[in-house]
Amino acid sequence: MELRQLRIFEAVVRHRTVTGAAVALDMAPSSVSAQIRALERSLGVALFERTAKGMHLTGHGERTLSWSRRLLDQAEQARREITGQAQRLRLGALETLAATYVPQVLARLNQRRPGIQAQVLPAARRDDLLTDVAAGRLEAVLLLDTGDALGDLGFPAPPAPLTFLDIDTVPLALVAAPDHRLRERTSLSPNELSGERLLVNVPSCSFYMAADKALGRELERVPVGGVQVMRAWAEQGLGIALLPEFAASTALRSGALTRLDLSVPTLSLRLVWRGDREALPGLRDLLYATVPTSP
Repeated sequence: MELRQLRIFEAVVRHRTVTGAAVALDMAPSSVSAQIRALERSLGVALFERTAKGMHLTGHGERTLSWSRRLLDQAEQARREITGQAQRLRLGALETLAATYVPQVLARLNQRRPGIQAQVLPAARRDDLLTDVAAGRLEAVLLLDTGDALGDLGFPAPPAPLTFLDIDTVPLALVAAPDHRLRERTSLSPNELSGERLLVNVPSCSFYMAADKALGRELERVPVGGVQVMRAWAEQGLGIALLPEFAASTALRSGALTRLDLSVPTLSLRLVWRGDREALPGLRDLLYATVPTSP
């Protein structure tokens, strides 16, 4: 069992086809197939079920995947220690957070663990981040969630042994144009929003899911795009929007938006990583260096 074979094995798992893995690895499909067959022969078991819809892991393949990531991690750690390279943290983050919370996280990390090579990889899709951290392509990811379990906001979590730590809060505000009919009402209930148009992004958006929890699903959803578009449309009276405070605060202070007095949830900025990778020297300490200290 060779490290090169394990890297090819993981690429096939990720892309579900030999052709997709070959493109990603810049190899010929025949070479990818040959390496997978050689790995299966060395282990004496079938790792994939070959179907018309792609390659699917067998039970032996699932167990190999768990060991594969650990072996590749250890090989990378050994290479860095032998060559004297600095420890590295590959951190994925939702694009919404990249310009707001990520700089604070990196500043804390730089202060407590100077010399760490921190690489931030923004992504538009939460699913991509979770897939990459589950596969070991990222050490950790930052995303928005709520509750006591990963995915309580309303998204599925991958089966990998992921763990998390909440490192900050992200308050939300339900906003509308300054002349909105409910602007002076206090202690609103979701029922009083009947007839309103809720400006949203895609259903996988964190704020879309938070709106489902806070407002129910009866309101008409009007898909308009990301946070900045939602805010601009709300300013023009084209609907109401549930936005993070950091995106709405300037418009609220200037009077371009008004806050509707309805109780809405606070989301958590959640740092997620594979629990079975904490055995890597210093990884847990490195991740905890991103957490704010108590006053």
